[in-house]
Amino acid sequence: MNQQAEHPEDVAGDQVENEATEAADGAVEPESSGAELEELQAKADENWNRYLRAAAELENVRKRASRDVENAHKFALERFGKELLGVRDSLEMGLAAENADADSLREGSVATLKLLGTAMQQFGIEQIDPEGEPFDPEFHEAISMQPSDNVEPGSVVSVVQKGYSLNGRLLRPAMVIVAAE
Repeated sequence: MNQQAEHPEDVAGDQVENEATEAADGAVEPESSGAELEELQAKADENWNRYLRAAAELENVRKRASRDVENAHKFALERFGKELLGVRDSLEMGLAAENADADSLREGSVATLKLLGTAMQQFGIEQIDPEGEPFDPEFHEAISMQPSDNVEPGSVVSVVQKGYSLNGRLLRPAMVIVAAE
């Protein structure tokens, strides 16, 4: 510190000398900085091309996902529809039978109903038939009440229309008559 205080011009001279050396170093390397600039420009171009490819790929993924969702909505019931075709064919054959008697028509109707039940079961549609069970407003719709000696009060006396659920989610509540208290 004493040296700096005694000769301040020496310290300033060192700074000027260092700055001159740095400037000279920069002035001496214009050729290498040009090559360095070209290298950096090439790297920037490469990164820009990568960005463009990534952006295009992202847009393609978005379009593909949108198309897949649209097709899923459009054709979600395709398998279910194919299963129902067998039910329709069975009904048409029953109607086309000219010389059928009541027993054969009944047998055909029972077979058709079984086909429909199987198709519904394959796709998670379950029947709600709560006769004799306690009334549950989440799955049953009471249309009337009637006194009954056969079931406890608040229980389902009879089912007017069966309900259905799809994979545990209610499609239609069962319309029921409930025992009065």
